[in-house]
Amino acid sequence: MSQLTDLLDPAAIRLDAPAADRTEAIRLSGDLLVATGAIAPAYIDAMLRTVDEHGPYIVITPGFALAHARPDETVHRTALSLLRLADPVVFGHESNDPVHLVMTLAAADDSAHREALAALAGVLADPERRRALDTAASAQEVLDILGDEGPQAGAAAPAEAPDAATGTGAVAAGAGAGSSADQAPAVSSADPGAIPSKNLILTVCGNGLGTSLFLKNTAEQVLDRWGWSPHLSIEATDTISAKGKAKDADLILTSGAIAQTLGDVGVPVEVIENFSSTTEIDTAMRRWYAV
Repeated sequence: MSQLTDLLDPAAIRLDAPAADRTEAIRLSGDLLVATGAIAPAYIDAMLRTVDEHGPYIVITPGFALAHARPDETVHRTALSLLRLADPVVFGHESNDPVHLVMTLAAADDSAHREALAALAGVLADPERRRALDTAASAQEVLDILGDEGPQAGAAAPAEAPDAATGTGAVAAGAGAGSSADQAPAVSSADPGAIPSKNLILTVCGNGLGTSLFLKNTAEQVLDRWGWSPHLSIEATDTISAKGKAKDADLILTSGAIAQTLGDVGVPVEVIENFSSTTEIDTAMRRWYAV
């Protein structure tokens, strides 16, 4: 089994539950973790406050919400729950509504759940496995889908091998094959005169440990395809920290709701609608890098 299924107790899976709105959907999903002893009820209130404060950024792909709050004493152990709604519910997201699946993440610390989120990204990026979650007939079938070793990325436009740049100017795609691996990429800003990269991308969410980590995992897949992973780091962070760290980054990847919260931070902010889409993230990053 993957760590994803290790964190998901069969008793924390409920299929085809009725919910009137997003508040009830989040509460029902959280109640599954209360029932299995993973969280205290106060954690559910914290999740709801996060959505009230930052908007429906937890709807990370079409039809799927990842509810979460910060680690604190209300989390007894790192765990996941999965709620499938009988009828989709509007969460208020412009492009990913309505929501059919709600997963609640309770993290006891900042790191124990990272591999699980990477595995989840692979599931949601695989159209067949994503559709299977919508029709699974039992908790065991859900676990089988989530534990299956399927593709770790969805369909994406082929990414060319990157052309290293020295910072003296943009390098056109397809040129400079065989460049030294220790040369840093350049930030083109859609301008022929590229500038040296700061070697950092930020992915941002309200808490810095749920949706931002999910987005980080998908963006890292893009860097892997480019062959740029040795050159660029991606850091998942929260909105408050991002405002201080922005000056050290090339750009920020985030949701529309969080982008509004951030405002002008002095670096480009790219809004990503589907956090499991390597195609969308590839396109956004190519607007700023001399690939």
